[in-house]
Amino acid sequence: MTTLSEITIEAEAAILDEAEQHRTPARQSTAAHPDMTIDDAYAVQAAWVARKVARGRRVVGHKIGLTSRAMQQAMKIDTPDSGVLLDDMVFEDGDDIEAAAFIDPRIEVELAFVLAEPLAGPDVTVTDVLDATAWVVPAVELIAARTWRVDPETGRSRTVVDTIADNAADAGIVTGGRPVRPDAVDLRWVGATLTRNGVIEETGLAAGVLGHPARGIAWLARRYADHELRLESGQVILAGSFTRPVPVVAGDTFAVDFGPLGSFGVNFV
Repeated sequence: MTTLSEITIEAEAAILDEAEQHRTPARQSTAAHPDMTIDDAYAVQAAWVARKVARGRRVVGHKIGLTSRAMQQAMKIDTPDSGVLLDDMVFEDGDDIEAAAFIDPRIEVELAFVLAEPLAGPDVTVTDVLDATAWVVPAVELIAARTWRVDPETGRSRTVVDTIADNAADAGIVTGGRPVRPDAVDLRWVGATLTRNGVIEETGLAAGVLGHPARGIAWLARRYADHELRLESGQVILAGSFTRPVPVVAGDTFAVDFGPLGSFGVNFV
């Protein structure tokens, strides 16, 4: 249920937009609106995305977060969250990315699903997701925080509501390796290592994402159906991380090895 007025929702979107553009974290949305709901947060997210689209950005996909049980327990929530991918968030294997362009950047290891067909409706299943997918691609997500993770003055940690309003912390996507058809491998057993500056920082299996990486995408399609929206053909859907987020600083070089699905890298300058 949305409780904030349209004026307040637009004002919160403007705060997030300014924080990102000036690369300075803003106060948490719930610090000003402690009774803010998850529906309010998604309304703020949508208003912020609309601002970017009005400036010429284009929606190319979506991300799903909070897919592991441990993260859901930490955030006191029992469902994932989601954000929107825009065209200026897309990076390629080997790119040099400016670390200072993001606030408190981190990366996570994921699988990205490229849709061949739209997904819509209240009863979308994992099978439906696999049938609608053209390719599954190794990926990492770049996340950032436009509001304080921990407010330096009050010590207050941001909540899942703050994160959702902040476009689910979405900041970018890097893909590489070898795309595969969704029925070519058992996606639950796709594994990867994440190496930073020659040291393995994280390893994981895609089964850590709700038991199957397609499950979060089915959840998102059903949630969108409640708002008469759908996931479109051609869109890229980040299915959720199966590693912990690793902090990024300028000078870091990351390599991601998906074994049979190949490897790729990205540099932060």
